[in-house]
Amino acid sequence: MPSLPMGRRTLAAAAMLAAPGLAQAQPAAFPTKPISLIVPFPPGGTTDISMRALAEAASRHLPYPIMIDNKPGAANTLGAAQVARARPDGYLLTQFPASAIRVQILQRLPYDTLRDFTPIACITGYPFVVAAKAGRFPGGWRGFIEEARRNPGKLTYGSTGANGTPHVTMAELLQREGVEAVHLPFRGDSDGSQAMLGGHIDLMAASTSLGALVDGGQAEFLNVWTAERLSKWPNAPTLKELGYDMVVTTPFGIMAPAGLDPAVARTLHGAFAAATRDPQFQELLRRYDMISEYRNSADYAALLREMVQHETGLIRRLGLRAG
Repeated sequence: MPSLPMGRRTLAAAAMLAAPGLAQAQPAAFPTKPISLIVPFPPGGTTDISMRALAEAASRHLPYPIMIDNKPGAANTLGAAQVARARPDGYLLTQFPASAIRVQILQRLPYDTLRDFTPIACITGYPFVVAAKAGRFPGGWRGFIEEARRNPGKLTYGSTGANGTPHVTMAELLQREGVEAVHLPFRGDSDGSQAMLGGHIDLMAASTSLGALVDGGQAEFLNVWTAERLSKWPNAPTLKELGYDMVVTTPFGIMAPAGLDPAVARTLHGAFAAATRDPQFQELLRRYDMISEYRNSADYAALLREMVQHETGLIRRLGLRAG
């Protein structure tokens, strides 16, 4: 080895001594095994199908796959509850529905939306509608409001459960109008729509799964809750067009435990962000009328803060109680 001046020999020796420590300080590769993504909904539904397509697309940008683990029940909060107490290593994630915020505020569940998670990305949102049997309200939504005003507490509307987004949004709309109507919860959109067609309820606040009834002339949409009219049903006005400054799509995203290594968070975000641009995933969103709500990690965190503030005020204003 060529002779080095004393200063340079000292620096070289110091560098060699430091090298093992520097190597240990480098972050470990991620991932080195499959990642589990909890979907707190049953298999086969719209959310499950969309999340499986997202996981498949994201897996193409990682060396190991993302595996779906369905855990329905407990008002769709089981994923949040499990991830909130998991190791922050990036191998356990959850789909985080917006309803998990409202349920946690109402029931004081063992997680805090703003404290116990690392937001990875916001993905998409659901389209919601108000439907009625064809011809039931010739004046559309305004016809319903006028009839409800003439008959306080006599008209009825259905949804898929107390404190769900369809129920809460309808309650807010009725409160803004100063009218009363009775809420009747159903197990699903199908049960509620059959009650609506049979004349047992006057309206159904639901997803666009009722679109087949509209296409068949049995029902009609009185309004939609998206920012713009839905291309499949262009005759249905938005809430904004009806005078309400409201867009309700309950965007959901991907969450990891709090304290996640920022480098791991960036890797996960990159995979999910790329997945949202995947043509097959985009086609699936169009098929189910789902709305693109993509936000990066920082923007999703900001959205969650806004949603917690909004839900807290809404619960107080409407006097909601745990169901």
